[in-house]
Amino acid sequence: MASYTAEDVKRLREATAAGMLDCKKALDEADGDFDKAVEIIRVKGLKGVTKREGRTTSNGVVLAKAEGNLGVMLELACETDFVAKGERFIELAEELLAHLFTSKISALDAFLASTLPSGATVQVRIDEGNATLGEKIELRRIALLEGSPVAIYLHRTNPDLPPQLGVLVQTTTEAPEAGKDVAQHIAAFAPQYLDRDAVPAEAIANERHIAEETARNEGKPEAAIEKIVAGRVTGFVKEVSLLEQAFAKDAKKTVQQVLDEAKTAVSAFHRFRVGQ
Repeated sequence: MASYTAEDVKRLREATAAGMLDCKKALDEADGDFDKAVEIIRVKGLKGVTKREGRTTSNGVVLAKAEGNLGVMLELACETDFVAKGERFIELAEELLAHLFTSKISALDAFLASTLPSGATVQVRIDEGNATLGEKIELRRIALLEGSPVAIYLHRTNPDLPPQLGVLVQTTTEAPEAGKDVAQHIAAFAPQYLDRDAVPAEAIANERHIAEETARNEGKPEAAIEKIVAGRVTGFVKEVSLLEQAFAKDAKKTVQQVLDEAKTAVSAFHRFRVGQ
């Protein structure tokens, strides 16, 4: 019988995030050799990666970093909140974030194929996390903004979990307070586009069609339908366009007015929420 203690099992659990039974089996198989047991868990975990591919990753973390004219953000997803708040999962997310910041790669596929300082690719490192944590782990998306000041905002939707909502906002001039305020506004109001010019024509056409059908179903007079539809489409554009939204901290002002007062403008933004 393999010689190991309860402390060895605890240490192996902390090192691999594997379950207690799996740790005991690995130590049995390794005849008590800790390093060999770690390798056994890793190999068995990697063999299970394919089996986990179809699982849903509805938990995870959003992390961001900004310095001067560069800001990056990522969403690393997992299956359970237990793993999401675990030290090893957060360390993996922070490692990927640091690499994203230094590599300045904006395309997800290219980033996954890029090489970390350790010599492994990002995808291989994620697969290793997948194996040791025993859950499906995936880097769902990344964002990079550079060239002018970038503000960030991270929000914990649950105090027991790491940040699961994050925003990057790029301003045309240095305006840290306005940048932070607008980032918090975006987190709360989830605009889809920067301004009305950015709203796709198909989205407006679809909204117009829905508004027209709704007005007719409500029995509105035919002569009034065009005006009603125009009003509802205008309301839709204001709802989804950042610059036309009523500002979160002062509903009497639009976001555009707040930016004008700060003598700056928003050139781009990204909003990530885990699972959305």
